[in-house]
Amino acid sequence: MSQWWRDISFVHWPVDPARVAPMMPPGVRPDLYDGAAWVGLIPFRMVDAGVGTVGPVPYLGSFLETNVRLYSVDEADRHGVVFRSLEAERLAVVLGANASFNVPYKWARMSYGASGTLVRYETRRLTPARTRSLLELEVGDPVERPTELDLFLTARFGLHTSVLGRSFWIPNTHGPWPLRRATVTALDDELVAASGLPGVVATEPGSVLFSTGVRTVFGLPQRL
Repeated sequence: MSQWWRDISFVHWPVDPARVAPMMPPGVRPDLYDGAAWVGLIPFRMVDAGVGTVGPVPYLGSFLETNVRLYSVDEADRHGVVFRSLEAERLAVVLGANASFNVPYKWARMSYGASGTLVRYETRRLTPARTRSLLELEVGDPVERPTELDLFLTARFGLHTSVLGRSFWIPNTHGPWPLRRATVTALDDELVAASGLPGVVATEPGSVLFSTGVRTVFGLPQRL
């Protein structure tokens, strides 16, 4: 499956590894940087997603998405992400992802806008709880030389998930992110708390980045 991830923001907070260790699939542990685990709030535009050689899927292949994710590593030293939640506009995508790979997609109403150096994302989950998120960033200068932390948080080449008690690694390939520094100008988020990490967004983010995006390709699942 290939797709473009466009107009993506990376807002991250360091957390105690003990808080997220129980959230990892069997055989997977938190991936640490400078002794901390990290949780990310990542909104973006999914564009032209398609399967195999079919090409982009009309309508269902382009939509807004916001994910809350953790960072993981397995015994084979494969570094990836573990999704705690993913908001998406397309109900068919939500149902298909949940049924096939137990990836926790939620159906949501979402919006994205950009004006000058400001970008703004809003989402409201279409469940009785109506969990919501608002994020606004001011995008700054290009990152000429990414730091080790920049790469740790953005250069992730797969995901870990668990299906019926069995853990899987799903590889992902992409080129270098064209990163820019950014500053949070507004944040009112309930998604991170709803994912099992209350209180995190009340603290100052440890990293805020923006990218115009890259093309990514997911490979076939591999059992751990």
